[in-house]
Amino acid sequence: MNTGTIIGIAVGAVVVLLLIALVARAASRSRDERRREQAGELRQQARRRSIQAESVRASADEQSAEARRAEAEAEERAAQARQAHAAAERQAVEAEHLSKTARDRHDQARATDPDASDSGQDEAVAMNERTG
Repeated sequence: MNTGTIIGIAVGAVVVLLLIALVARAASRSRDERRREQAGELRQQARRRSIQAESVRASADEQSAEARRAEAEAEERAAQARQAHAAAERQAVEAEHLSKTARDRHDQARATDPDASDSGQDEAVAMNERTG
């Protein structure tokens, strides 16, 4: 082989190697670009999910706060009911005491009045007629 042929083959080999390197580099850039696009899409999805998660979290917080408010209102109503029940019991005790005092006074009046009967039945009938 002559020198020109060897130089031609060497130059051809270098050109082929350069072409292979260029094609490999272009493929690498293309692959990197696809990965960048994929990473960008993943980031967008992650942002959307973060926004959704924040929205769901805010909704859950709002529901929790509403539940706490309802619970507090229920506790307040229960406390008011207990107070009303206690007041009703106090009034019932007071009414019973007043009734007993009135009966005692009627008994004293009957015992004192020489014209009254001892049974108290006439007096009870009179009281019923006055109230009824």
